[in-house]
Amino acid sequence: MLLAVLSAVAAGCAPTPVDAFGPFGRGMPPVRAKIGTGHVLTGVVLSSAGCRPLRHARVELWQSSANGQYTTRGSATVFTDRDGRFRFEGPQPPQYEGLPPHIHIRVIARNHLTLVTRYVVPPGERRGEIRLVLRPAPL
Repeated sequence: MLLAVLSAVAAGCAPTPVDAFGPFGRGMPPVRAKIGTGHVLTGVVLSSAGCRPLRHARVELWQSSANGQYTTRGSATVFTDRDGRFRFEGPQPPQYEGLPPHIHIRVIARNHLTLVTRYVVPPGERRGEIRLVLRPAPL
């Protein structure tokens, strides 16, 4: 197992670090790829074992309202395609309480550890791309 992890890191597939907890625990967000317009986030979900795409991974996304509130209205669930890719569109994420604009993300894939992270939107950007690399679950 350690050799597989070291090989994946050497191959450029280091697991994505966990970054923040987010507003999860409210149930699965509705399955939809669009909650508004203004910002498009595309991405790919890979396994750190062999850097292979993870098809049908569940990607949950949460954005806050302008006043920092998280509701189902600002959330979505998308599934990756056979190449591990996904697309999500929503309003431009707001800045609140001194935090930069961001989108919380949780990725769940078969035989892999769940990843909770976030995407910080660079100022003024209307498009973004993220690469999410999951660790295989221990046997």
